[in-house]
Amino acid sequence: MNSFGVRFSITTFGESHGSAIGCIVDGVPAGLLIDESYIQSEVDRRRPGLTKFATQRKESDTVQILSGVFEGVSTGAPIALVIYNENQKSSDYESIKSLFRPAHADFTYFKKYNIRDYRGGGRSSARETAARVAGAAIAKKLLETFGIKVQSGIFAIGGIEAQNIDFEYAKTSEIFALDRLKEEAQKEAIREAQKDKDSIGGCAYVKILNAPIGLGEPLYEKLDALLGGALMGINGVKAVEIGEGINASKLRGSQNNDQMDKTGFLSNHSGGILGGISTGEDITLKIHFKPTPSIFLNQSTQDTNAEPINFTLKGRHDPCIAIRGSIVAEAMAALVIADTLLLNASATVENLKKIYGNN
Repeated sequence: MNSFGVRFSITTFGESHGSAIGCIVDGVPAGLLIDESYIQSEVDRRRPGLTKFATQRKESDTVQILSGVFEGVSTGAPIALVIYNENQKSSDYESIKSLFRPAHADFTYFKKYNIRDYRGGGRSSARETAARVAGAAIAKKLLETFGIKVQSGIFAIGGIEAQNIDFEYAKTSEIFALDRLKEEAQKEAIREAQKDKDSIGGCAYVKILNAPIGLGEPLYEKLDALLGGALMGINGVKAVEIGEGINASKLRGSQNNDQMDKTGFLSNHSGGILGGISTGEDITLKIHFKPTPSIFLNQSTQDTNAEPINFTLKGRHDPCIAIRGSIVAEAMAALVIADTLLLNASATVENLKKIYGNN
C-alpha cells in the first residue's frame, strides 16, 4: 500500500534514484490557506546535506504544487506535490546490484516482488519520506486552524538521554537535540560511530498539544494504534512508546493511574490517550530508530543466487537516521491527527447539525 489515511490521506510515489518523488494529498477541505513557503520550510528541515550529521547527498528538495490550489487556497480537489531528484549517484550501488545489504529491505523486497532496484533501495529508501513531510505540512496548516500543534526533537542518541525537554532549542540544534546540556555528548557519540565507519541508533520525542477530547475509536481504530502504526511505518523505526510506555510495565497502578480533581487530570502517564481516545491532555510519544544499516565495514551476506559473499558498502548515508527521522515522525503524527479530526467531525448527531444546520 502506498496510501495513508481515510478522510485526510496521502499517496506517495517515486524512488530514491528515480526522476522524482511526491505525493497526492486528498481530503483537504476547500478554503484552507496553502502556504508554499511553509511547505518548503518543513521539507527543508529533513533535507539531506545540511550538516555533517546527515548524508551528504545534495538535494534542493524544491516542492512544486501541481494541482488542487487556486489563488493560495485549497479547492477541495486533490493536491499534487512533486520533488525532483537532482543528485542521484546510482554508480555508487553498481557493486551491490546482485547482493542483499544486511538489515536493509533488499532481501524482502526481492523475495516479494522478484525485482532488485539496487539504486539506493529504490522505493524502500527513506528518500520517500520527504514526500510525507511535504504532505504533512498541509495537515499541520489544517491543525493550526484548531490550535493543535505537533513538535519533535531528539530525546536520545545511543542511550544518551535528554534530562530537560526544550522544543524551541531543538529547532536551533544541528541534530534537533532537546537538551542543550546533552547535545555535545550526543554529537560525539555520532562522530565516534562515523570514525569507526559505523552508525548509531537514537530516539525521537513527539508531543501533540491541544488535541481535542474524543479523537480515535474505542476498538479497532484506537488513536494509540493509529499513531503506533503510522510511526512504525517509518523506515528504521523498531519501537514506539506512548506516555509512560515501557516504563508503565515497571509501575504499580497507584503510580501509573492519572487521578483527577475538579480541574482535570493531575498527571499524564497515559500520554493523552485512554481507551483508544484522546483525553485532551498532551499526546506524548517516543520513537526508537535502529542504527543506520548502511555502514562502511566489511560484512557478509548473500547474493541474489543465495551464494555467500563479503562486501564493503560505498555511498552517502546518515550516521544516525533518528535525526532526520524525528521530522518524519512529527509529520506522521500530524497526518494521523488531521485524519482523526476530520473523521471525528461526523461522530455525533450534534456535530452533524453544527456542520449542516437545518439543511
